[in-house]
Amino acid sequence: MKNRRVKRWAKYILVCILLVIFIIPFYLMIINSFKTTQQFVKSPFSLPDKIDFHNYADAFEKMNFVNAIGNSVIITAISVVLILLTSSMAAYFLVRHKWRINKIIFAILVASMIVPFQAIMIPLVSIYGHMGLMNSKWVLIFMYMGFGQAFAIFIFHGFIKNIPIEIEEAALIDGCNRLQSFFKIVFPLLKPVMITVLILDVLWIWNDYLLPSLVLLSPKERTLPLSTYSFFNTYSVDFAPLMAGIVLTILPVLVIYLFCQKQIIKGVVQGAIK
Repeated sequence: MKNRRVKRWAKYILVCILLVIFIIPFYLMIINSFKTTQQFVKSPFSLPDKIDFHNYADAFEKMNFVNAIGNSVIITAISVVLILLTSSMAAYFLVRHKWRINKIIFAILVASMIVPFQAIMIPLVSIYGHMGLMNSKWVLIFMYMGFGQAFAIFIFHGFIKNIPIEIEEAALIDGCNRLQSFFKIVFPLLKPVMITVLILDVLWIWNDYLLPSLVLLSPKERTLPLSTYSFFNTYSVDFAPLMAGIVLTILPVLVIYLFCQKQIIKGVVQGAIK
């Protein structure tokens, strides 16, 4: 009994330590967003002397926030919808058609996940640059859809294998074709795992900096993370407005999560149980 109590307290203390470690960056970001850059450099861990939203107003203007958040919403929403739709259909095809070529395709997709993006970004930019397809959010959406397929298909593939084929056979007997059977029978059953993929892809695409920095060259096409580059000068960085800009960047996703956390947690738990 005593050993259990010690283990329980040890786990509790460990969780508290990890919580503090994760909270420290957010604490520093928020308190320093109300300081001047000089105060930030001099004492980054101290509380601000007063609550002043001047940095947020400056960040809102420098980042061209309305335009940047519009670009981020368009790119993230369209990319995620296309990834969910195409990868679920591809996974369904690979599972239900047990051809040897499908097994090879699935193996290639899984193997592609170990290839780092840095290994292909230079050839990618070179090829698309020579084709004159850079500086377009639609090209970026196409790239995200391509890079997101392998992981999404891998997740959907494992989930669809556990769906009894007899349900689809009954639908086919009732007059449905394969496409109708997928959208009316299989697709609704994918909701739990779809929420999991949606969360991961939204966080990935919304917060991504590297790929947009290579593709989106015009300031008008910049996403929110990319617009924080406006605080970097040639020989200096405006740290205080930058902290405010980062807060503005993560705030939309945080608000969405707070409003949808019950559905998100429910979907993740159902996917894990399945």
